[in-house]
Amino acid sequence: MNFPLGFWDISLLTAISAIILLITSEMLSPHYGKINILVNRKRLKHASITFSIIFLATVAVKVISILTS
Repeated sequence: MNFPLGFWDISLLTAISAIILLITSEMLSPHYGKINILVNRKRLKHASITFSIIFLATVAVKVISILTS
């Protein structure tokens, strides 16, 4: 049984996740609404940077595979 997602699908998914997390970390206030839920913006920003690095790594792998073939 084959995995239904291809390499480019995973790369696109990580890029979209990184963009959404980065926008969310920049737009949210530390206290969301009136509910006193503390949003850890630093952790959210670290997650978006991690997803960005994973995306750039997948792009680098694809570029290297294109250059070597």
